[in-house]
Amino acid sequence: MEKWARIKYQPCLPLGDNNSRITGSEKHTELSRKAACEGTVLLKNENKTLPLKKGSRVAIFGKAQIDYIKGGGGAGDVGCAYVINIYEGLKQKKDVEIFHKLSLFYQGYVEEEYKKGAEAGMFCEPEIPNELLKEAKEFADTAVITINRYSREGTDRKNDGTDSYFVLSSQEEKMVQAVCDNFKKVIVLLNTGAMIDTSWFANNSKIQSALLIWQGGMKGGLAAADILVGDANPSGKLVDTCAEKFEDYPSSESFHQSDDYVKYTEDVFVGYRYFETIPGKKEKVVYPFGFGLSYTSFEFSDMSAYCLNDKIYVTVKVKNTGSCAGKEVVQVYFNAPSGKITKPAINLCAFTKTKELMPSQEQTLNLSFDTAAMASYDDMGIIEKSAYVLEKGEYKIFAGNSVRNITELDYKYTLEKDVVVEKLTAYCTPENLDKRLNADGTYTYTEPAKAERKTFECEYKCELKVPEKEEDAVKLIDVYNGKVSLDEFLTQLTDEELTDLLQGKKNAGVSNTGGFGGNNEKYGIPSPMTTDGPAGVRIHEETGVTTTAFPVATMLACTWNTELVEEIGKAGAMEAKENNLFVWLTPALNIHRSPLCGRNFEYYSEDPYVTGKMAAAMVRGIQSENVAATPKHFACNNKETNRLESDSILSERALREIYIKGFEICVKEAKPKTIMTSYNIINSVRASENAELITGILRGEWDYDGVVMTDWGNHASKTKEIIAGNDVRMPACFDDTKDALANKTLNRNQIAVCAKRLLELILWFE
Repeated sequence: MEKWARIKYQPCLPLGDNNSRITGSEKHTELSRKAACEGTVLLKNENKTLPLKKGSRVAIFGKAQIDYIKGGGGAGDVGCAYVINIYEGLKQKKDVEIFHKLSLFYQGYVEEEYKKGAEAGMFCEPEIPNELLKEAKEFADTAVITINRYSREGTDRKNDGTDSYFVLSSQEEKMVQAVCDNFKKVIVLLNTGAMIDTSWFANNSKIQSALLIWQGGMKGGLAAADILVGDANPSGKLVDTCAEKFEDYPSSESFHQSDDYVKYTEDVFVGYRYFETIPGKKEKVVYPFGFGLSYTSFEFSDMSAYCLNDKIYVTVKVKNTGSCAGKEVVQVYFNAPSGKITKPAINLCAFTKTKELMPSQEQTLNLSFDTAAMASYDDMGIIEKSAYVLEKGEYKIFAGNSVRNITELDYKYTLEKDVVVEKLTAYCTPENLDKRLNADGTYTYTEPAKAERKTFECEYKCELKVPEKEEDAVKLIDVYNGKVSLDEFLTQLTDEELTDLLQGKKNAGVSNTGGFGGNNEKYGIPSPMTTDGPAGVRIHEETGVTTTAFPVATMLACTWNTELVEEIGKAGAMEAKENNLFVWLTPALNIHRSPLCGRNFEYYSEDPYVTGKMAAAMVRGIQSENVAATPKHFACNNKETNRLESDSILSERALREIYIKGFEICVKEAKPKTIMTSYNIINSVRASENAELITGILRGEWDYDGVVMTDWGNHASKTKEIIAGNDVRMPACFDDTKDALANKTLNRNQIAVCAKRLLELILWFE
């Protein structure tokens, strides 16, 4: 096929077997189902209530069995051919009997609400008719309660009494009570994209089992049925901490404090780092980070560790000691000496998942991590300012299957003196952060101070050498064929032509998010199109193209299976490429700081290490098909309220150790071709204009050489973005470069280096 044929021409050429369409294919929808099964977390299972016994008679309660939420809304939504809900999934299981009359009641109710214009997941739980409840009790021996939650881009949820997102609504409480009063066996299914209250069933002896089925994509209801009847064994583990109350999360007070800013006063104590460290907070945990049950049991043995060449190696043997096949996750944590720098008590540093083990089968797993991964960033000059530091003392290593169920290994990494692991530069320091949480629960108070922001000289040189005749212009294909260098090619473009490259281009084909590049006959620069993500390739329904809706990112993270995530990345990339889309705007790496963030379903975890590893796997899968992955939103996009103007105020240490650590892991391990900056402000500087973040950290410290693009339609200055190293503005808007060139606040070289990075990307495409 001719270079860039897919970019330039229609129709789309199929990539499946025997010239079939791969988009939305059975192969991919079954992969989605598999991931939904593996990401399901079994939170409770007393008396082996699950899996359901053959011949069980089941009554399904709750509108969520029909009103199933496959994923969240906005850019993370996916148009697919169908969605299998929970009721439809269980109907496919012949070994259980369903009380259909009850489910049909809910089906009628949901259909009526939809007709009225109600949005999925956003209307009340109906009251159960007494006669129907009585009939259900007479028919069934087991009740299944379904609860759903929905959120979307552009708006956050509340926990204010009117929006019962985190806790049960009064209608849901009434339904739960009625079920518990009438059935001896009760199972709960939570269909949600982010953490919500789990204490109501964890502490209720009348509820024997609970499954966190997340938002499992287009076959999520069928995957839930697979788990319920034991056709699949749940092996998911939590990637967030379940607290008793919303107020127990350290971000709860500040999350909705102001539309204009968020102060990250909890500092590095996010998620389990908070609950496992701060005095009196362990008791607030219902289910700890990393937790998840199975229908079988596992035994860990022969656990050992050693250090060689600044890398710690851990070996663990896992045995299936139960009666059915299953998978287990090995999690490795470290505890750093308390020292002078305040630190979390425990940090995840490695993980892996077993293969499917049959009863009595064993597997020896080998894990490793760099000793530098245990360092703390010293932004206060306690040991060495602006440096990652390993303080002297003993570093303890633990292995197990959750942050609470771990065993300390015999080996300890010991330092006799403090070691500076990496000396860096102070970037993105706060101006308005007044306090920071310490490990003992106290705060360090700081005074507001104006920060001197660093600037960076452009070292690239690109003189203007316009060809005498237009027909003498060199084409980009000549660069690909080695006839001229890219540097030579760029010299013939005027300042205006270079600038034009650095803004979004209109939609072509089935894209609804536009493209970039040229679409330029004079220089033969094609314009590759982009597509939203991250739960599948998003194509607007009016095109008639439906794709595969995969489980949301949180559920993928709960698989703890990077190989599976990489496989999904590859599958999604094939669907993008088959539809002539070449930049998939995924994965999303922002941290689950608060359960109320409207976009949590797009993000992986409260933990930056899990986030980075999952994102790197996704990027590897996507880019194996020569489709560019786009990790986003760089950085600190942890709420949706006023997201274009809200200032994320945090310490440099929290920024580096928590909020951009996942990006760092992803960039260094997977080398994504593009990265998207976020809408928000970071310590008084817009993310897309932030030279310290983009040029200082991303390009300078992490050696990133790919394209940086904006999020769509931000409020920033294109001139300032180019100077900062943000290459492409999406879409074409707010162009202030002409005046900036005229008054010399912007120069040709700064534009050309951005254009060069963009053209290098286009040359990479097939």
